Amino acid sequence: MAPHLSRLSLLSLAVVSREARACDACASELPFKPKPVFRVGRSARLLIVGQAPGRLVHETAIPWNDPSGEVLRAWLGLDRDAFYDTSRIAIVPTGLCYPGTVDGADLPPCAECAPLWQPRFRAALPNIRLTLLVGSYAQAFYLKDRRKDTLGDTVRAYREYLPEFFPLPHPSWRNLLWLKRNPWFTKTVIPALRRRVKAL
Repeated sequence: MAPHLSRLSLLSLAVVSREARACDACASELPFKPKPVFRVGRSARLLIVGQAPGRLVHETAIPWNDPSGEVLRAWLGLDRDAFYDTSRIAIVPTGLCYPGTVDGADLPPCAECAPLWQPRFRAALPNIRLTLLVGSYAQAFYLKDRRKDTLGDTVRAYREYLPEFFPLPHPSWRNLLWLKRNPWFTKTVIPALRRRVKAL
């Protein structure tokens, strides 16, 4: 368990999950009725923390069930069955509910969500050995002032955050240009990521 969680008692994952699914703390900020989306299993060793559900994920209630998820699974070298195996992988985004869009772009996760639920889920997932921080919101919450000046610099310095964290860009189509301009990510970071995931 991460040192910053040492003061938290080990919570029942069933209780945390039940309370999270019933959460309506951000209801007034959401475009639809709250519909928290996450997948957890007590034996999971890998935790994926992304941004917030998109529209497709909101509709299906399956995290990363969209084109971004296909890219993320390709980065990890995992098929859908392995990716959604909660005995090995937990998925808890910084925002549990779909925040809506403006001009086709997803809005940020509700600010209240991560401080409310990330520590509780982490305390109830005692076997996590590596947390993937996918995108700037996950990195801001967990790394805080340890982040570099840009997301790209943070990802490039991924070794500094191991073995607890592994920062990644968001696998959105909007980042295709960034990926093209930063070939080191595909050549260096993805192979290292796959080795870490396979080892778990």
